[in-house]
Amino acid sequence: MSSPRRLQYSLAINEALHQVMELDASVFLIGQGVKSPWYVGNTARGLLDRFGEARVIDTPVSENGITGAAVGAAIAGMKPVVVHPRMDFMFFAMDPIINQAANWYYMNGGSGSVPVVFWGIINRGGAQGAQHSQAIHGLFANIPGLKVVMPATAYDAKGLMIAAIRDANPVVFVDERLLYHLEEVVPEEVYSVEIGKGCIRREGKDVTVVAVSFMVHEAMRAAEVLAAEGVDVEVIDLRTIKPLDRDLILQSVGKTGRLVVADVGWKSFGMSGEIAALAAEEAFGSLKAPVLRVALPDCPAPANGVLEDAYYQAVDHIVGTIRQFGLVC
Repeated sequence: MSSPRRLQYSLAINEALHQVMELDASVFLIGQGVKSPWYVGNTARGLLDRFGEARVIDTPVSENGITGAAVGAAIAGMKPVVVHPRMDFMFFAMDPIINQAANWYYMNGGSGSVPVVFWGIINRGGAQGAQHSQAIHGLFANIPGLKVVMPATAYDAKGLMIAAIRDANPVVFVDERLLYHLEEVVPEEVYSVEIGKGCIRREGKDVTVVAVSFMVHEAMRAAEVLAAEGVDVEVIDLRTIKPLDRDLILQSVGKTGRLVVADVGWKSFGMSGEIAALAAEEAFGSLKAPVLRVALPDCPAPANGVLEDAYYQAVDHIVGTIRQFGLVC
């Protein structure tokens, strides 16, 4: 077994793609900018040279056509990974994702599956504006037949990408470009991270923070700030939002009695509301205070750095929310 080494998040995805494509000739990558050394953040680096244009397919700007072709290929026995460098443009591909891929297994009584990965990249911040920075993972999680994974670390990015490609049914793989520079120890060998299982990034006894993607790192920073004030915060990294690791959340809330949900998407009708409802329905007797949420306001993303500082939720918002519990001495 090779020794682990530090690897950037984007290069961990790149390694996952290289390794799975080497092992399985039915896997191919399709999407806009996969030829570019920078367009998809180095995640596709070297793939074209190694596997050629038949398996690394750079496409025109036609999200519906690209995604429909990938779904058709999956039905025919291939294992496509279709990348949308801006998740916003997946709106153009809703029919093949939701009407076709998500329903195929059910409509065929389990006799046919669609092993396709729909990979969407969130472009949080950087004055991307309202049409280039949306996090729509909650929408996909609402759809029966779709699994939705959202890694926050390089280790999980590699392991979840491999697990998603190997899954027999459609998986929406969501990552954030802000994570691409983060480094972590990542094993060189092929491994997978189980879809549907979260993890505790930090143990605590006073408050549970359930977070996803970039907000996991902000929650960890908030926990450090509050530790200096005598508040012990437990941080859960969901890793998968559908299927949700309900047991992990409920066990933690049963221990701490307080819950904050930190999401990268909008507050209304989103992932944070689903987790708050879970706690209210199944852990009400354990709650010592109302569930609180840290998520985006009901407003499109601004294309202005000053306004973004107010719009995008981060460590200060999490700290301020936890302080509402009145635990700080």
